[in-house]
Parts: sequence; structure tokens; C-alpha cells
Amino acid sequence: MTYASGDTFEPSYLRLLDNGELARRRDQALAILGQCRLCSRECRVDRLAGEAGFCRSGRQALVASHGPHFGEERPLVGLDGSGTIFFANCSLGCIFCQNYDISHLGRGRAVSTERLAEFMLELQRLGCHNINLVTPTHFVPQILEALVIAAEQGLEVPLVYNCGGYESVETLKLLEGVIDIYMPDAKYSDGRVAARLSGAEDYPQRMQAAIAEMHRQVGDLQIDERGLAQRGLLVRHLVLPNNLAGTADIMQFLANLSPDTYVNVMAQYRPCYRASEVQEISRRLTVAEYGAAVQAALDAGLHRLDERPLSILRG
Repeated sequence: MTYASGDTFEPSYLRLLDNGELARRRDQALAILGQCRLCSRECRVDRLAGEAGFCRSGRQALVASHGPHFGEERPLVGLDGSGTIFFANCSLGCIFCQNYDISHLGRGRAVSTERLAEFMLELQRLGCHNINLVTPTHFVPQILEALVIAAEQGLEVPLVYNCGGYESVETLKLLEGVIDIYMPDAKYSDGRVAARLSGAEDYPQRMQAAIAEMHRQVGDLQIDERGLAQRGLLVRHLVLPNNLAGTADIMQFLANLSPDTYVNVMAQYRPCYRASEVQEISRRLTVAEYGAAVQAALDAGLHRLDERPLSILRG
């Protein structure tokens, strides 16, 4: 287990704020909006002029909700919760998305930079252990704008980048020293499955390059004496029926990256949105399928697995 002292921890972004680099990163990210390539779609539309690409998003951030969340991984939740900000729309098109009203239907409201900064500070005042940015990829410039304001006004908890894994390494490099905890999905090992279920045939290679970059920046997950994550990589893998996610290959990739990678092997799959259109994922996971996925992680040499009860499968 990797430990870090809670008494000496300081979020990375505060150092960048002090030397002016955080503002420079903000400006660089905003410039990308003029020919948007924030995610792996690389639509190159001018979002500053109101054009919208795959994510259907423009100049302002769209927020569906914000508040303390107690259903996240244990190192994020602690006693007082993870301070989640759910962004609307998405750069992926998963036909089984459990939050499809947000990701596909765009349920959310446009918020100003100042208001987004207020959300961050409000979550900190509520005692949340971190700011958990959910589906943030297409709003990285707006997040950096708000972060400059929030940090100047006293924000000092870790930032969590909670994403689908379909990331641009160029964008991730802008976040080096800004993000404390990366929490990507590792959805598929087979591009044909990724194309069929998420409309992203290049997902496996994009995901692997992104996770490797995240690990380079922050390393393995560091957890303090209270059991709270402070910095590092935490990977989620949603097990799909009929092994469509290619779990064993995903686990081997993560183990090759580092056998100390913290992984949540997720049993929460249920057929939502348009999942009934694909026979192989039109049912819930079985206990045997989830057990095989966990065993694949152990066989690959991974040992830091988030604790999730098998009772989830029977709920």
C-alpha cells in the first residue's frame, strides 16, 4: 500500500496558481475550443463561435448536478463524501449508459465560470474530501477557468478527473500538475466491440495511451492514514455480460503498467438506455461472470482491488 501524509498534502494546482502556470494552462485550453480537439473525436469545430461537435457542447459548461456523493470508491468517499460535479453530454456514445439522460439527452444547465467555481467551494465547505469532476473531458477549459477563481478563493482539496477513458493525450498534458487523482474507465480491449457499443473503434488504443499518460503524471494511488486518496491513478472497469469488455486483456494492460494499480472491478452493469438492442448485453451480469473478472485481475498480478459486494448482482 502506498501512503501519503494527510498533514503535508497540498493539491498540485496550488503550486501552478502561485507561479502563474495555472492561468497559462487555462488560456491554452480555451484556445483549443476554437478548433476543438479536447477529446479523441477531434471534431475541430469552433465552439467559441457556437459550433458543436459530437458532444453537442458550446462555450459554457453544462452541469447536471453537484453535491456530496457516497456511492463512489471508498478512498474517495471517506466519512463526508466525494464532492461530485456531473457535467452534461459526453464524448462517447455508450448505448448502455446508466446516466443517458445526462450523457445522451443533455440534461443540465449552462453555468458561468463564476458559478462553477462556487460549486467547487461549496462542496469544500460541506466537508467533501475532494472535487470529483464527472465526465469532464469536453469542458476542460471551463474547469480550468473556474479552478483559477476557486483556488484564489481558498480551494485546497484534491481534484478528481472522473472520465470515460476516451481522452486526448494533448489535453491530458495540459492537466499535468492540475489533477491530483485520475479516475478513468477502461471499457473495452476490442475495437470492434467499442465501435458497436460506444461508436469509438479506436477506443482501446486511445484509452491505453491516456491511462499510461495519467500514470506518468501521478503514479499509483496514494492513500493517507485516514484511508483517503490524495494523489494517483484509480481505474474503473465495468464488467459486461458475455465478456464483451475483454476483461482479462484490460487487467493485463493495467498490471503491465503497474501491479500496484488500484482497480475497481465493477459489477454494477444493468441493461439501460438502448442495451436491449444488443442481445449479448440485454441482461444483467451473473455472479460467475463477475467472479471470473475478479479472478482475471488477480491472475494478472493486480492486488489493489476496490471492495464491492457480490450482493450488487442480486439487487
